[in-house]
Amino acid sequence: MSPTLEDLRVPAPSAAVDGRVVLVSGLAIVLAVAAFLAAELLTSLIAIITNVAFFGRLSAAPASPAEHHLGLFVLVVPIAGALVVGLMARYGSQAIRGHGIPEAMEQVLFNQSRIPPRMTLLKPLSAAIAIGTGGPFGAEGPIIATGGALGSLLGQLLRITADERKTLLAAGAAAGMSATFGSPVAAVLLAIELLLFEYRPRSVIPVALAAATASAARLAAGHTAPAFEMPPVAPSTGPALAFYVLLGAALGLAAMGATRAIYAIEEAFERLPFHWMWWPAIGAVAIGVVGYFAPRTLGVGYSNIDDILSGRLALAALVSLSLMKFLSWSLALGSGTSGGTLAPLFTIGGGLGAILGLAAAALLPGLGVDPRVAGLVGMAAIFAGASRALLASVVFAFETTRQPMGLLPLLAGCSAAFLVSSLLMRHSIMTEKLARRGARVPAEYAADHLGQITAGEVASRPAVTLAADDTVEAARAFLLSQAEGARHQGFPVVDGRGELIGVVTQRDVLTEQAGAISIRRLVRRPPAVVFEDSSLREAADHMVTEGVGRLPVVSRQAPRKVIGILTRSDLLDAHRSRIDAGQRREQALVAAKQRGGVAIPAQASAERS
Repeated sequence: MSPTLEDLRVPAPSAAVDGRVVLVSGLAIVLAVAAFLAAELLTSLIAIITNVAFFGRLSAAPASPAEHHLGLFVLVVPIAGALVVGLMARYGSQAIRGHGIPEAMEQVLFNQSRIPPRMTLLKPLSAAIAIGTGGPFGAEGPIIATGGALGSLLGQLLRITADERKTLLAAGAAAGMSATFGSPVAAVLLAIELLLFEYRPRSVIPVALAAATASAARLAAGHTAPAFEMPPVAPSTGPALAFYVLLGAALGLAAMGATRAIYAIEEAFERLPFHWMWWPAIGAVAIGVVGYFAPRTLGVGYSNIDDILSGRLALAALVSLSLMKFLSWSLALGSGTSGGTLAPLFTIGGGLGAILGLAAAALLPGLGVDPRVAGLVGMAAIFAGASRALLASVVFAFETTRQPMGLLPLLAGCSAAFLVSSLLMRHSIMTEKLARRGARVPAEYAADHLGQITAGEVASRPAVTLAADDTVEAARAFLLSQAEGARHQGFPVVDGRGELIGVVTQRDVLTEQAGAISIRRLVRRPPAVVFEDSSLREAADHMVTEGVGRLPVVSRQAPRKVIGILTRSDLLDAHRSRIDAGQRREQALVAAKQRGGVAIPAQASAERS
């Protein structure tokens, strides 16, 4: 920095990537290995508990509760597990309740990404108990939450910023998802859409490296097959694609219904006259009863998804599985136990999609609908509609099946589900709980309007300045003269050569008792300035940092020469073009509808704008 800038306070230089990004990326890679190990440990722990609870053997080999021979005793196993989870929530941490992602979102938005360290142990342990004793949940939600907790813990142990801690939390969550399903790209997209609430290189790079590392560790451990088994499928025809769009819209309605049902059940439990630690046990009664009649609903149930996508289930089996899984999952999750939502939604959505696909293939064979592809679209579309994670849903279904011919139907169906869900439901299954607590969750990621406008574009020119050697009395006379520019609240002070030495306010001049002293004497701090090519976002941040309401605008070539002044009012006025564009668009829509014979009341139009 040149000598002329040494005593000027300028906006801090910003860069998309710097040395801190390298540091956080290195931490994210280490974190990914830890998240992979945590995922492996949780998977083994679920298997051990499943084997002990349903088969009476001590083994870490994968086991499905659906194959049990307990008879009516199966009613007791989920209740026993739920009682343990309730005790852990009561005396350990209430935050273990739920499926993990909304709780992580809450910490990101309102607690500077600080997840209590005990959650690193309690969340996976409670989830393993709930799922291992028959809970109809997936392991992915708790693994994502555990990876996020590991990232948050690492961020709390080190001296890093809140933004960097958020990045590590998202990196841990993405690594957990990638380690579970081998879906690194979908994991990054899910982190962006549900945890980061931004798309910046300094956050995306560490998250992407973490997801890639966890997926590589998964491959190194021998997990090379896709997460879900699905035979190769042929490219879809045009009529079939049209059907998949309608199917996606129908699954958007189903996503809305599932979300509302979950929170209605939660509200019903909240009206019960006893402590919430007993609620999971009540929900577990439904798990046991449903599991007795439909054993497939017990446990993680990834094999159910394999059977749906492979076309191995008949229509009656699909109907039974979809309805029973929804009943068991909704009552259990609504009771506040610990578990995930991804696998249940995939099972329910996949089943509904396959049912409609079988119906279309039987009734309208000319469409060329493949029930397996319909199941794939249904699986992803219900999650896209429920979570509003559109891109993550599309890519996830592709990565977990490795079916490239399914990409186009997936994009069409998930987009339709996203549209229907957004039109009919204000909040998603992930954000409804936060919204009910009065929190506002970002739903759109748009370029910062202030970041696209430079200070030079909106600064007032020329700036009204005061001469440093003039007396306070002379300056006061000017302010009271009502001359042009005299009503400003702040004034740059320049010396005899026209170079900036500071800024004084109208109050400084009017309240100074000694009228004979020079204006120079009223300058009490180095001037805070902004460059004409700086963005208004940088200028606004600089105002907050310096605690001022106006900034002289200077050029980088002549930083002592004032070319204008930028005020808080200028920042607000900069939004006028954006607001005017929105109003013009709304007026055009109103006019178009009126020409078509449909008039929109002005009040309704104003409310939407």
